[in-house]
Amino acid sequence: MSNSSHTLPLVLPLTSFGNVLMFLFNILLAAAIIFLNVSVSLAILLSGALRGENRFMYMLSTCLSDVCSGVSYYYAGVFDVRDSFGSPTSTYHIVPTFLGLSYLAILAAQADRYHAVVSPFQYSQRMTRNRTLLVILSYWVYAFLIVAVNNVVTIGVAGRITSIGSFMGNILTVIIMIGLNIKLFVIARFQLEREPPSEERDSRRSSVYLILVVAVFFLGTWLPIFCHVIVCNFFGTTCYTFKNEGTNPLRILPRVNAALTPLLYIRGCSALRVALLAGVWRPRCGGRRVVARC
Repeated sequence: MSNSSHTLPLVLPLTSFGNVLMFLFNILLAAAIIFLNVSVSLAILLSGALRGENRFMYMLSTCLSDVCSGVSYYYAGVFDVRDSFGSPTSTYHIVPTFLGLSYLAILAAQADRYHAVVSPFQYSQRMTRNRTLLVILSYWVYAFLIVAVNNVVTIGVAGRITSIGSFMGNILTVIIMIGLNIKLFVIARFQLEREPPSEERDSRRSSVYLILVVAVFFLGTWLPIFCHVIVCNFFGTTCYTFKNEGTNPLRILPRVNAALTPLLYIRGCSALRVALLAGVWRPRCGGRRVVARC
């Protein structure tokens, strides 16, 4: 077999202006995902104050999984790849798992904020730093445990596991996420507004509004593929399949969200923004980092 037979073709033949734009869009999207999420990850890791808050640990988890999504998109989005069971170009379901981890991280962050606002005293007693890290570790282990099971069993069994799991899981988690969004909005809009003005109240309110906005954008970019999976599994029909991952808008939208999420974090959290500008994006001045300007 010749070496050329091992070469993957590009996502689209570069024979038209539209195809070239699509190709460049996928490359730039992968670069944006990596740059933004690495920047936010470094800002959190380099700041002891940010590392000390649980909500930033969930941000860090989201960013790390999205970095992996961005790196893998140089394969899934640039070449002619279909990441499905039995496909010769499959990644053994690893690439979609990184996207799923972002979903689990945002869902866990919503539950964390709800617990922190509704029961602040119990939250401070229960959700220690180690327990938060244990929650994050548990859903990472769970995700890759499912990957391992899917790669051990036959393709038919793996397809049925994924089909049933996606159908039930998508319905359940979407309902939970929407329900938590409504509850968090009510809390932020009415309960926190009645509390006397204080720095703690403003911090809790801003953290609630931030996760609300992140979850809304997340649902907006993920609901199309969720509905597609649910409808296909409910009716038991073979849904329309796109040529590859890089031209499938249902797969592209979650990747767009992977670039939007760190932007929302930066825009909505002043402490993160200051840490990012002072510690990551601005050069050192006289051997030490400064918050404002050199």
